[in-house]
Amino acid sequence: MLTVHRESRRLSRRLSFSASGRELAPAVTLRRTFREFWPDTRGLRPLFAAGVVFAVLAALCEVAAIRLFGHITDEVLTTRNLEAFWVPAFSWLGLATVAGAASFAGAYITALGAERFLLRLRDRVFGHLQTLAPDYAEKRRLGDLMARLTDDVEAIEELVGSGLVKAITTAASVVFFAGAAFLVRWDLALVTLALIPAFLVVSKLFAARFRVAAARERHSNGAMNSVLEEGLANQPLVQAYNRQRDEARRLHREGRTWLRANLSQAWLSGLYGPVVQVIETVCLIIVLGVGAWEIAAGRLTIGGLLAFAAYLALLYPAVQGLGELALTVSEAAAGSDRIIEVLRARPAVTDAPAAVAAGQGRGRVEFDRVGFAYPGRASRPALHEVSFVAEPGEVLVITGPSGAGKSTLAKLLLRFYDPDEGRVLLDGADVRGLTRESLRENVTVLHQETMLFSGSVRDNIAYGRPAASMEEIIRAAETAGVHDFVQDLPRGYDTPVGQRGRLLSGGQRQRVAIARAVLRDAPVLVLDEPMTGLDEETAAQVMAPLGRLMTGRTTILITHDLRQVPSGARVIGLRPVPRHERIRLKRAGVPRLARDRTGAGHGASRTGRQEAAHAVRSSGPVPVPLPREPPEPRGPREPREPREPREPLVPEPGGVDAGP
Repeated sequence: MLTVHRESRRLSRRLSFSASGRELAPAVTLRRTFREFWPDTRGLRPLFAAGVVFAVLAALCEVAAIRLFGHITDEVLTTRNLEAFWVPAFSWLGLATVAGAASFAGAYITALGAERFLLRLRDRVFGHLQTLAPDYAEKRRLGDLMARLTDDVEAIEELVGSGLVKAITTAASVVFFAGAAFLVRWDLALVTLALIPAFLVVSKLFAARFRVAAARERHSNGAMNSVLEEGLANQPLVQAYNRQRDEARRLHREGRTWLRANLSQAWLSGLYGPVVQVIETVCLIIVLGVGAWEIAAGRLTIGGLLAFAAYLALLYPAVQGLGELALTVSEAAAGSDRIIEVLRARPAVTDAPAAVAAGQGRGRVEFDRVGFAYPGRASRPALHEVSFVAEPGEVLVITGPSGAGKSTLAKLLLRFYDPDEGRVLLDGADVRGLTRESLRENVTVLHQETMLFSGSVRDNIAYGRPAASMEEIIRAAETAGVHDFVQDLPRGYDTPVGQRGRLLSGGQRQRVAIARAVLRDAPVLVLDEPMTGLDEETAAQVMAPLGRLMTGRTTILITHDLRQVPSGARVIGLRPVPRHERIRLKRAGVPRLARDRTGAGHGASRTGRQEAAHAVRSSGPVPVPLPREPPEPRGPREPREPREPREPLVPEPGGVDAGP
């Protein structure tokens, strides 16, 4: 019963569910599961084959041992002949030793192959995820992706790896025990086999209900975990808004749903065991009754009956094991469906066959009439006809309203995506002709959200150059202003920063990220809203190391905060194209992917914050429609007549160059 309950609980982590709680048929067939994942067993198949051999050997030893038990009963116990005991007794001991050794070897070798398969498949799925654009993970729940890399991969292994070994050995055991029973008494064996369908019918009936109950448990468990994750991650917000009781009630509500689903599973698993036990008892009573009749008629010995009963005791669990394989198949089908979905996701970009490695470049960046829309969002393009050049060593500030496509520029430069129109060039070479690895060695990005790992300060600084010496790490830390506060940490550079760097303040995290960029020493630097979340005083402190980092590098600063624009920087603005202009471009035959975003550049450099702000205002979001002429004066009681709006000032399809 406990085994069945564990199987049902394990299944609850796997099965798909609908809103009504009914099971959804797995989208992936058994054949496709093996076709997709059997190649991952290459090199491990000898281990699985050896596991089958040892398991079969152990089953054969059990068959022979039971035969010896019957012989001892008839030839020693019934006749009271002690001299006939020792040879079969030692033979039985030898068989038990061989069976034990074979069982151990088979279990260990199978586990070795299974764990290596798990490691290989998980590495394969994770490696594929690393080739996908960052937006793939950002659009999905992190917990769901982690479940695919753990539970779903394990479910596949239980079918393709150790599950296959179990299926073969269980089927072999059924054949061996049934064959041995036929050798003892074929008529009793026929009676035994006639009762086997009862096990299969019960297993099928309960399996269908298990799937529904497991689906409900999985749905409620996922909802409860989401509440826990959100409540713990947003604990400062919960406490600041005095919502602790509301979150507790929310968790309790989801917990009660999960409790009811678990009770449904417990009811089924608790009922399944007694039903199977009753069927086994009925079968055993029938066999013993028929056997007693045969003994009374002198056609069967007591030893033969006991041996037959022993074979029966091993045969029925093996038959049950075959029935439980349906649970494993359903579990693996649901898991493989989710894993195949990840593996079928195609990277947004790949290296061209003739791609060349870029050496250490000068850092000249050019966007040439670039248009781009994210996959699946063709109706809302992110960029249209964007053109600008950032010369080596120049600081270029890109500003504009939220959603204007500023961060998209960094993604195109790093080749997370390729533009739908136009070209992105690094030192005159189209980035599509460069290998992604060499391209990204020439570009360093400070993301809007400071990204740190849970290692030490030293680990995070050296992340871009793992082979850097301690002296190089310290020099980078001094440049970024990290060295001073590191001296006050308990373990210096070996101090853990906590998950996502939460043991450090916002300014400290940002300076560690700057030190990481300094150590990487790439010719192109992209700063994506580097002051997000920092107060004015902390931002001013961070600007000093940022200024040292920008020195001698082509710097693209993406920001909407013009207070932090460096003196002498050139500013360009991005603005959305208004709806009526998109309609005009559509009528003019401009492709749909090129209608929503327009780049506006300023050729001259701007010095000072006021000039920069004026430059951005001149190319910022399109203003509200202006009246054609000043409104007529209105009398004290006469309302002003409405005026027709003027057509807004919009760029032509070829782009905008809003100079000073």
